[in-house]
Amino acid sequence: MDILKIEGLNKNYGVQPALTDVDLNVPEGCVFGLLGPNGAGKTSLIRIINQIIAADSGDIFIKGKPLSPGHIKDIGYLPEERGLYKRMKVGEQLLYFARLKGLSAAGAKEKVSYWLERLDIKAWSEKKIEDLSKGMAQKVQFIATVIHDPEILILDEPFSGFDPVNAEVIKNEMLALKDRGTTVVLSTHRMESVELLCDHITMINKSYKVLDGPVSQIKDQSRSNTFKVKLKGTGIDLPEKYLVRAEEAGMTLLDVHLEHDSPNELLGELMTYGEVIGFEERIPTIEEIFIEKVKESNNE
Repeated sequence: MDILKIEGLNKNYGVQPALTDVDLNVPEGCVFGLLGPNGAGKTSLIRIINQIIAADSGDIFIKGKPLSPGHIKDIGYLPEERGLYKRMKVGEQLLYFARLKGLSAAGAKEKVSYWLERLDIKAWSEKKIEDLSKGMAQKVQFIATVIHDPEILILDEPFSGFDPVNAEVIKNEMLALKDRGTTVVLSTHRMESVELLCDHITMINKSYKVLDGPVSQIKDQSRSNTFKVKLKGTGIDLPEKYLVRAEEAGMTLLDVHLEHDSPNELLGELMTYGEVIGFEERIPTIEEIFIEKVKESNNE
């Protein structure tokens, strides 16, 4: 089931298009990557979903119902530009956000206590935001985003400002929320995060959707039947069809494009030229696919 469905979304700022006829289907309970270079339209899309700005045309549905002010309670939004009250104490601030999201006084206290303990910042409850490190303040912002148990969690560059240890903490919390049924929409430039975390991705460039689908399917469709090969020895007399990438540490490294033969047949042929000590299909990374798709759409 799609928890979020977008049909024919358009948004312009004067004569400058931000989104053009964008369709989107976000399956329930997944991590959904929203990708694109700066200025592509990602932030406009996120702000429209959060009802911060309005679309010029198009429709948005959450669980099959048209987007309405009542859906705000179902969404948690962590913007790239963080928004904490710097002179307010951590505990008071989280209680305020919890009540703002509709929790009762008792429920808010319980949630604040739970999350401060879970993210190991209970000792900072009486500290003001302005006294915290950037990473610690980011943790507080994350708690404020998830404290009301949203069904859809929209994270815009959530790892910004975190050291590797705390980035891992937030990553694990995000996956734990997914396991509990939360749908996570992740907007990030960190392609390694997309590779590790996302089940589905959509890429937007110059206001248009240029790529969409499950990560495994997109990677499979981008395969070029190229294999990375390591042959023992150097100075091997090889046919021109084998591209020698390098000779190092007593090995010859090849990139071989498989055209008609099966991988087993290719391997058998390679073994006639020497001892094969490495044979691996080269599957493009999400970052490589991203760069290629941006280049393609820029040239259209």
